Amino acid sequence: MDNSNKPTQQNTIGEVNWQELYILTDHWKSDLNFYKDDLRFLHHLIDKYIIWITKDDNLNMVQEIKKNLFEIRNISVDLMKEVTSHQGNLGLMVENPVQTSNPQFMKDHEVLEDKISKFVKLFRSNRKEIFKITEYVIDSEELPNILKN
Repeated sequence: MDNSNKPTQQNTIGEVNWQELYILTDHWKSDLNFYKDDLRFLHHLIDKYIIWITKDDNLNMVQEIKKNLFEIRNISVDLMKEVTSHQGNLGLMVENPVQTSNPQFMKDHEVLEDKISKFVKLFRSNRKEIFKITEYVIDSEELPNILKN
């Protein structure tokens, strides 16, 4: 994730702006929902066109893609649970503005932010690999001719 949009986490006094962090976690949830939908779409494409694959090597590559998509989906589900729980805690802190800075909570927030960033990189890398393999399979299977009919 791009950290240039990262809100100022602490005021000059050292207090955390809980509301900004709450809004940031809302963006994370929105992003994770987008990736979930994209994963569902990719699964659908694979399931729809796997029947046309005739070469064992190509079928093995596609099965590996499918396995990776399931793993990424599981990571996204776990991340969504973590973000939702974290956001719930932030909501409590927004409601109680007297709350002072909580160093452990901020460490947890940073760890979660790193997890989100790593997930996005993994997702993008996997998606590029999917497109590369898809092009290879289409060319090697001569699927364009099949799909035209």
